Order: sequence, then C-alpha cells, then structure tokens
Amino acid sequence: MKVGIDSYCYHRLFGEVYDMQAQPEKLATVDDFLDYARWLEVDGVSLETCFLPSLEDGYLKELGAKLKEYGLESVFAWGHPNGLERGLNPEAFEEMKRLIPKTRLMGTDVMRITGSAFDWRHENHRDHIARLVPMYKEATKIAEDHGVKLAAENHIDYTSDEMLEMVEAVNSPNFGINFDTGNFLRLLDDPIKGMEKLAPYVFSVHLKDLKMHPTARPDDWYFFCGVPVGMGIVDNDKLAAILSKAGFDGFLAVEIDCPAPEWMNMEREAIMVSVYNMKKIAAKYP
Repeated sequence: MKVGIDSYCYHRLFGEVYDMQAQPEKLATVDDFLDYARWLEVDGVSLETCFLPSLEDGYLKELGAKLKEYGLESVFAWGHPNGLERGLNPEAFEEMKRLIPKTRLMGTDVMRITGSAFDWRHENHRDHIARLVPMYKEATKIAEDHGVKLAAENHIDYTSDEMLEMVEAVNSPNFGINFDTGNFLRLLDDPIKGMEKLAPYVFSVHLKDLKMHPTARPDDWYFFCGVPVGMGIVDNDKLAAILSKAGFDGFLAVEIDCPAPEWMNMEREAIMVSVYNMKKIAAKYP
C-alpha cells in the first residue's frame, strides 16, 4: 500500500482561500508542492488541473519528467469545483474529453473526474444519472483508445449505491472510482460499507479524516471538517484493509479541504501528520 498527497491540500496556498481562512503571505507553486511531497518521501501525488499553470502539452511533458525524476506516481485530477454540473455543463464535458489524452503526458494512466458537487445533492438523482451515464460512456471510449482509466469521484453528491450504479451502467474496465473516504460520510453514507461495494472498481483514493466542526451549521458542506489522518472519525485503516484485499495497486492520496479550526492555515503541518500516520497504516498492507 502506497501513500501520496492530493494537491488540493494546498488550495489556500495556491490562492483559493475560503472565507474563514487567512490569505497566504506568499503564493505557492506546483513545484513547491512537489518539493514538499518529495521531502516527505511519499509515493505519489494527485495533481488538480485547476492549479496547474498550464495544460499545454509542453508543460505537461515537463511535469511528467519531473514526477519521474522525483519517483512520484501521479493522478491527473480534473473536475474542481463542480465538474460536469450533474450533466448540464456541455463546455465542461468538452474540456474533460480534450484532457483525457493529455493524461499520458504526465506519465500516468489515471484521470480523476467529477460529475457533480455538493450544491445539487438534494436534486433528483435519477435525472442526474440519466444525463451523466451517456457522457461517461462517450468519454470512456476516448479513454479506452488512449489507455486511460477514468476515476469518477464521490464529490459530496452521490451515494456509494449511486456510484456503483453508474460504474455498472458504463460497464468498462476503463471506468471506475476515485474513492473519497470523507465525502461519503458527508452524505451520511458509511464509507466502510461503500468501500466494500466499490473496492474492485477503485482506481484512485482521496484519503480524508473528519470531525464535526464546532460552529458550522448541519447543512454546511464542511460540517464534517478536515483533520490529519488518525485524528478523526474515519476508519482509514479498515478502508486500506479492504482495498488491499481487493488488490488495489495505486496510492492513497491524503486530502484536507476545509480544516478544523485548530488546523486552520496549517496545511504543511496537517499533511506531515497525515503522511506519518498513513505510512504506519500502509506498512500493514505491503
């Protein structure tokens, strides 16, 4: 079992600052993030396309060369913040399709995608799924042609049963899951039960640990806020065990989005603690 980091942990340092956060004294670069990942001796990084300075072929090839030099596996992560907007954003769909072949330029064959987001979680999901499945099928044909695996994330939008329904409807070895260990909890969907259903289809993982925010309202998306792995209520050890049994060969990418108040503006420290604790878990599942 391998450990990594998702670059969304650096969102404040990259300039996406939540209302409750302080502006960074200096913006970080993707190279800064990669250097920190290398210093922590992790196995991989999931790189959010929204924070990359360019999506041109030349830059992605250079990025891929650097990842190889650093010995880092990677995931090409598209879809922040709203992905396909439950199938109602054709421009986003065209962008997603254009990026599929570019995944290989980074030296990886896994592209994370998102179909929706938290804002639409209470809408009729039957309508969402009816729109998304044909889009996923069309995109998967492109992915098959380029040797890419599309990993759809549970993006605080769909339950594990709904994610499984879409995977089975697309019915391709090139379409699976980016399993976010915290986002199912945010829908009050047990992540352990979710992993038991979805583990055979998991291509990539966002590893979160959560606790209840002391002042957030129950309908705030960050009511369950982020803490370092091992300090919250998500049983990531059990999740790793299920993945290991299923033969998962990717890396577990630590992701902290909206931190708990005591970890606010402490991205690097929270990542460090998470990686330390995850390495202990990963060692149990060689």
